Amino acid sequence: MAHEIHQMAYVGAAPWHGLGSRLSPNQPLEVWQREAGMDWKIESSPVYFRSETEGVLSPPDTFPDQKVLYRSDTKQPLSVVSQRYQVVQPNDVLEFYRDLTAVSGYELETAGVLKGGRKFWALARTGQSMALKGGDEVGGYLLLATSCDGTLATTATPTTVRVVCNNTLAVSLNGASEGIRVPHSTRFNPDSVKEQLGLAVSRWDDFMYQMRTLAERKVSRAEADHFFIQALSATAIGSAPQGQQTNRHAVSKAKELFEGRGKGADLTSARGTAWGLLNAITEFVDHEKRARSIDYRIDSAWFGQGAAVKQRALKCALNLVA
Repeated sequence: MAHEIHQMAYVGAAPWHGLGSRLSPNQPLEVWQREAGMDWKIESSPVYFRSETEGVLSPPDTFPDQKVLYRSDTKQPLSVVSQRYQVVQPNDVLEFYRDLTAVSGYELETAGVLKGGRKFWALARTGQSMALKGGDEVGGYLLLATSCDGTLATTATPTTVRVVCNNTLAVSLNGASEGIRVPHSTRFNPDSVKEQLGLAVSRWDDFMYQMRTLAERKVSRAEADHFFIQALSATAIGSAPQGQQTNRHAVSKAKELFEGRGKGADLTSARGTAWGLLNAITEFVDHEKRARSIDYRIDSAWFGQGAAVKQRALKCALNLVA
């Protein structure tokens, strides 16, 4: 199929990719677990192998240092990992939000599974929001994601979503992501993560002050050109054999978004401002950047190369108001 999202559920407007099961608000976690495709467990098995001597296979033997992780429902293998690898179950990601939704006013908005079950996530609104000039609304969210193939630590990231375009950006200060990462060599402790997140979430006002400052900063054409070249250098977006050509393509696309084609580009907060520059990059990464599938686009925009490009762009934008 054209996409590789195994399953996803959402509340509210359909996601930009148009995939997933729509839920009514305030559904219990058990419904989310079923509709988001997270109602299975990660099981493990020893790694077996058979050696061959003169065409004769030996009896199966085990490799004691590693194990195979597989889905309990389909029995499909997910990865081979160290015996020390600490598994976080799909339901653990949803359970993380149980008290936050029941007591703290959070509301789950999307949850789902990527790459056949190798990664899974849940995204919840925190209730924080702020409007920039012209009614440009930005909402606060908390993203919790993990993997079972070693490609992503269990990561809780305060995130902003710009309502007009659904662009996402990790809440950062001084260009550094404020996400909390728990490596799979360590047991995931939800209470400890929430305690650490308290500081990051409390920085919302500081972060939004920075975004207001970007919305006030008018930029010249020369500054805009320099910004896009810095933010979308070949090293930032990937040095394929045609790296420089890819760079020119990315810069051209981002400029088009900034100069009026982007969603919300004509709002007072974004038109000709550093905030507009930043959102041209986030829209390019989230919706325009070349990707082999929707699955890979989401993975890159939230956890991979695309997320790094957005943080680079944020740093470049903040340099304009330093």
